[in-house]
Amino acid sequence: MRIRILLAAIAPLAFFAAHDAPAQISDPLPAPVEKHGLTVEIHDVVRLPRTLGRLHADQDVNPAGWARVSFVRDLPDGRRFANDQRGYLYQLHEDAEPTLYADFAAVFPLAIYNRLESGFIGFGFHPEFAENGRFYTVHGERSFANPRQPDFIPPGYTESDVTHHNVITEWRANDPGADTFEGTRRGLLRVAHVTANMSHPFGYVGFNPTSEPGDPDYGLLYTSGSDLGFSNGGGPNSNNPHPTQRLDTVVTAILRIDPRSPSESGGTKGLGDYTIPEINHFAADGDPESLGEIYAYGFRNAHRISWDLSDGTMFAVDIGMNNIEEVNIVHEGGNYGWMAREGYWENGMIRPGGALNQLFELPDGVLDGSTDDEFTYPVAIYDHNEGRAISGGFAYHGQIEALRGKFVFGDLQRGRVFAADLDALMAADDGIPSTVALIEEVQLFVRDEDGDPVYVSFRELIELANGTTAPRADLHMSQTHDGEIFLTSRQDGMIRMLVP
Repeated sequence: MRIRILLAAIAPLAFFAAHDAPAQISDPLPAPVEKHGLTVEIHDVVRLPRTLGRLHADQDVNPAGWARVSFVRDLPDGRRFANDQRGYLYQLHEDAEPTLYADFAAVFPLAIYNRLESGFIGFGFHPEFAENGRFYTVHGERSFANPRQPDFIPPGYTESDVTHHNVITEWRANDPGADTFEGTRRGLLRVAHVTANMSHPFGYVGFNPTSEPGDPDYGLLYTSGSDLGFSNGGGPNSNNPHPTQRLDTVVTAILRIDPRSPSESGGTKGLGDYTIPEINHFAADGDPESLGEIYAYGFRNAHRISWDLSDGTMFAVDIGMNNIEEVNIVHEGGNYGWMAREGYWENGMIRPGGALNQLFELPDGVLDGSTDDEFTYPVAIYDHNEGRAISGGFAYHGQIEALRGKFVFGDLQRGRVFAADLDALMAADDGIPSTVALIEEVQLFVRDEDGDPVYVSFRELIELANGTTAPRADLHMSQTHDGEIFLTSRQDGMIRMLVP
């Protein structure tokens, strides 16, 4: 049975004398992330309709903003869509206000909206949407009085422990070209949360945009990877000391599935009403305890995934605990370390009496790559002196000359925009944990009435739009079909774009 609980790593440490115990790392990255003259203009594109106040008083309070936009998606036919997490999917128009495409809130009355990453969290269109009308959504629901049963409960827990559901749904439009949705839907997967709060729900569903018809990966749906709150307001029970380092659970795992029902595909059924791709590494590893839908695992909250449109490299940004934010290049079958690793340090969780907010040096030889271990390490990192939660990014090859050849990402809470050279990220993907790419901060600017640049932060733009102080930026990024970058916030509902 392939369950990695790391007890072997814990036991020897119990025999260390107190004076031999390695010191805890107090400031992992003392050098700051700096600006080196990289400046980029940002424009307002469109603002979603104000939905503040549409929900019940006990919901939408953490905090409540104008509209909670989190994704912008392009279709090959040129149409553009964005979601408001309060339960609305909009079609965007070049010279007109957004129009409602689907009223998600009306369909799912049990959806929960009391956290920033809640409600109608994300969506993605099938690459053949124009023909089959299929798109996919992810949302969170409360478990109380919910008639639906989860397809999966983390090992060591029972139905009585379930607090929330993570739900992936397939929608099929009768007319894919229509301006409003009419059609059918079916549930693909319900995964149970067993922690008090719905921290770190599934945040992403989408397809590899570099896959083409005939490719093995074409038409396969990816999810984000999350610890489902085990390190945030919840935790392992006595039957499950390390729920994040094992392959019989979706906890921390990026999943890759064929969204077709087995009744349609004729293939192997997964946990829910979808098919396990035969090409998946863990579907073909010969271990009956491994979940075949797992693509890679060991992520705390890899809430955003993207692919380099030029070469297909897969990236996942992973929100850390108390210390480190990560950019990862994702390899199928890889173990990215959580809860045993954070950045290129050992997490205190695996030490006797240790805690998740602690960092220690890696064992001798591992940091410089002279000794192998089972983990895959990030290619760029920053610590909590610089930000609090990494926000998704993209390999950039668009019209902005200053950003070409860089991976552009940001900090969700503080709203800082960062960049790292793609060549440096690829070079850091060398199996040596200590090799990471340099990160620099991007300075944003707008133009005044005379056309002169005015340097601003992303948070200042939000505060200007809302007319009040923003408690946090809630920065997210999306990408157009031709590789340009949108910046959005769950605070002000404005969609902005980086421009040449």
